[in-house]
Amino acid sequence: MEKDLIIEPPKPESFTTKFRNAFLTGLIICAPIAITIWLTWTFIHWADSWVKPYIPVRYNPESYLKFAIPGFGLLIAVLLISLVGVLGRNLIGRSIVEYAERLLHRMPLVSSIYKGVKQIFESVLKEQSNSFKRVGLIEYPSPGLWSLVFISAEPKGEIALKLNADGEEMIAVFLPPTPIPTAGFLLFIPKSKIVMLDMSPEDAAKVLLSAGLITPDYVPKPALPATDAAESSGP
Repeated sequence: MEKDLIIEPPKPESFTTKFRNAFLTGLIICAPIAITIWLTWTFIHWADSWVKPYIPVRYNPESYLKFAIPGFGLLIAVLLISLVGVLGRNLIGRSIVEYAERLLHRMPLVSSIYKGVKQIFESVLKEQSNSFKRVGLIEYPSPGLWSLVFISAEPKGEIALKLNADGEEMIAVFLPPTPIPTAGFLLFIPKSKIVMLDMSPEDAAKVLLSAGLITPDYVPKPALPATDAAESSGP
């Protein structure tokens, strides 16, 4: 006769294990909040240190108060930048901007720096830009190994002329390292070799920052019926 299967009750956790688990849980909760507050506070003080020295004393409320106002310099900078943007949208403002740009273009070293910086900001900040709004996978650094990339843009100018000479459509992608995605490699690869993903750039950044520990939820899109698929693929 077989012996009855005896299930032993789980052993109670020790105080050290409970304390470790509680500490790790608290660290997961507190660390992101603390880092976010620190980065925000550092940025505010950095902006204040740049702007406040140029504010006249009579217009600075700290001259009449006995305490500092964090973020006042940042607020003034945002208002001034917005004012410049408003002026740059009308005829007089555009004329002034064009005249200033012509002066900068005549300066040998300054002209190169200004053109490069302006092109970067226009590409990143324009609302109609599609840069870094798509995510994909490419085989890198060798076949069978896949890396997460951000879709940058289609090549233009001489790069596009030389790369598309063979009839293969190329595309520029940004390959960030893990876990610090602020630096990386710019790669030009055939568009057909990219596996496009539905995840957002924000979710892709989470995957990179967590070294793959955080994976966004994914709900596959329902397949279209045969009739709908035929209609969608029709002329």
